[in-house]
Amino acid sequence: MRIRIQYFSQLRDLGGPESVELAEGATVEILLQRLFELRPSLAAWNKHLMVAAGTEWVQRDYVIKLGDLISLMPPVQGG
Repeated sequence: MRIRIQYFSQLRDLGGPESVELAEGATVEILLQRLFELRPSLAAWNKHLMVAAGTEWVQRDYVIKLGDLISLMPPVQGG
């Protein structure tokens, strides 16, 4: 299945793919590993990534559903 991905903040500048093809039943963790293969510079953010499916925050064991839009965000800083 084709998984759409959007990037926010500094992650957008790293030039990750807008979509990838993964098998049904793939988890966020599998998606992230594939993205790190395709764009190694994303791997530096691995421990700090926040992930959403649609408008809901999800964990790395979340099973991606057909039609999900996965959003990757760095930690939010404010002040």
